[in-house]
Amino acid sequence: MSTSTTTVPDVKTVVDQCSIDFIFASFTEIRGKSSAKLVPSSQVDKLFTDGAGFAGFAAGEIGQGPHSPDIEVVPDPRTLRVVPWQPGLAHVIGDARVNGEEWPFCPRTILRKQIERAADMGYVFKIGFEAEFTLVDFDDDGKLIVADTFDNWTKPCYDVKGLTRQYDFVTRLSKYVTELGWENYAVDHEDANGQFECNVTFADAMETADRAVFFRYMTETVAREHGSIATFMPKPFTNNTGNGFHYTMSLWDIERDINLFEDLDDPRGLGLSKLGYQFAAGILDHARGYMAMVAPTVNSYKRMKAGTESVRTWVPVAITYGGNNRTQMLRVARVGAIEDRTPDFSGSPYLGFAAALAAGLDGIERELDPGEPNTGNLYDVPPHLLEKRGLHMLPHSLRESVHYLRKDDVLRKAFGKVPVEDGFGEATGETEDFIDYYARLKLDEYHELTDIVTEHEVRRYLQYP
Repeated sequence: MSTSTTTVPDVKTVVDQCSIDFIFASFTEIRGKSSAKLVPSSQVDKLFTDGAGFAGFAAGEIGQGPHSPDIEVVPDPRTLRVVPWQPGLAHVIGDARVNGEEWPFCPRTILRKQIERAADMGYVFKIGFEAEFTLVDFDDDGKLIVADTFDNWTKPCYDVKGLTRQYDFVTRLSKYVTELGWENYAVDHEDANGQFECNVTFADAMETADRAVFFRYMTETVAREHGSIATFMPKPFTNNTGNGFHYTMSLWDIERDINLFEDLDDPRGLGLSKLGYQFAAGILDHARGYMAMVAPTVNSYKRMKAGTESVRTWVPVAITYGGNNRTQMLRVARVGAIEDRTPDFSGSPYLGFAAALAAGLDGIERELDPGEPNTGNLYDVPPHLLEKRGLHMLPHSLRESVHYLRKDDVLRKAFGKVPVEDGFGEATGETEDFIDYYARLKLDEYHELTDIVTEHEVRRYLQYP
């Protein structure tokens, strides 16, 4: 079972009725890693009153050092989910707090502030996700391979035999999604060998981010029980299509629960309202810096390639929008919803959703217009012709996207300020923008990976030229 965002459950009643013995109390840090403590159900009252304590520095990147006071996580009861595959276990998610106060490094807190900003403007931000993952394993030599060795078609997308061979796994995953109340409406074999996608219905942004975190944990756990590894890594194989995490977004009237992006009389023919076009224009305007939040790893940019004429990657390469056209960054495939095809699931959904909302709201506030939709195959248009039409390419590396993020004043403001310490770990009373902290993390990550000399480089350059 799961709870809706409008219903706060009586936790004690759920624990008793569902015979819960233990609860995972969890939170996520900036890179997207989930951390948890296993709490006996006998401590449920204390957990939801006092929270669970964590050494933040040990858990990951969340603005703490080994000298810092504990992070306290008081779970949000609306995130309570009974774990479908493990009798007696429940899972909850909370915000990171320090000394009883909001902790500005907490991704969930950052998203909440943007949701509150939207609410002040009269909007509810609703979003759905399509999370692609690949089932992999290691061979006897330690090489990463597709788990299903028979899954070797050149174009395996929608392959019924590939789906049938994983029938037990995918149907179990589908049943669990439905059990959780998310309404799975399709599971399919995606474009890469060993790649699958499970589609779920949309909800408000915080609920969807919480669902995404649980979905990743669930998929990885259930895949292990079926003898393989489920990876959401953007590009696990050089010659295979990568894994995306598409956002499908809309704003709804906070009072009437009406989709404000829907317009059946849209003169551009996409079924999108003026507000929807402004939101889309905001994301396009901030796309290059925004990418550092939604495609947040070095590996992300190995996914963002057009591919060859015979084998496409189904990712955008330019800052564009259009109708039901998968070569665009923003795709309006159905009335009243905007799909962003750039994101992947190698980072935090809270930060990604916050960036999307902040950029879209800026487009509304500035009344931006994205221009006419693109209808062509942008994979076949060379960059210089795109530039001639006033269209720009998406960043080609994490370093490039971070460069643009640091220059984006709108995202700076949206992500807020964080405290600064001196060289001895003492609070200075000063603050810096969260964006600067995040940029340092990502540039360190960039150099950590790109400074390594690879075997491919040795073969290419040992006797070059």
